[in-house]
Amino acid sequence: MSIEAVKEYLKEYGLEDRVQEFAVSSATVELAAQALGTEPARIAKTISLHLGEGCLLLLAAGDAKIDNSRFKAEFHTKASMLRGDEVLAMTGYPVGGVCPFANPEGVRVVCDESLRRFDVVYPAAGTPSSAVRLTCEELFRASRAEKWVDVCKGWRPEEQQ
Repeated sequence: MSIEAVKEYLKEYGLEDRVQEFAVSSATVELAAQALGTEPARIAKTISLHLGEGCLLLLAAGDAKIDNSRFKAEFHTKASMLRGDEVLAMTGYPVGGVCPFANPEGVRVVCDESLRRFDVVYPAAGTPSSAVRLTCEELFRASRAEKWVDVCKGWRPEEQQ
């Protein structure tokens, strides 16, 4: 896939003009936050995981980490990230540019509650130097997410003490 494919996909939702491209890398939460001039927590990272024989994309806030017990309770399996050599084949995007838009058939997408504390978040747009500015509801709709889940830790105020 490419950033052009993401823009074309987002046209269906009237969001194609929100895609931003950078002259610098945005391949990690920290680099994306620097490129955008925002706090890392607002980066909607796309975590690529195995789920059965397929792939699950978990969208979570940049400061959140998977809570293994919550993940197992929700998905009835241990969280297992895709290996670097599996990412492109299973998601359609390179490491650092994985996004929840225009994915191959059968890729499942869910959004974590850690994102809902923000009015605007920034997922990648298909390359390691891009992002798209969306509200949480726009992200949920455009990603065709199945549901909101609560499988991450480290982002709640009571967890940061």
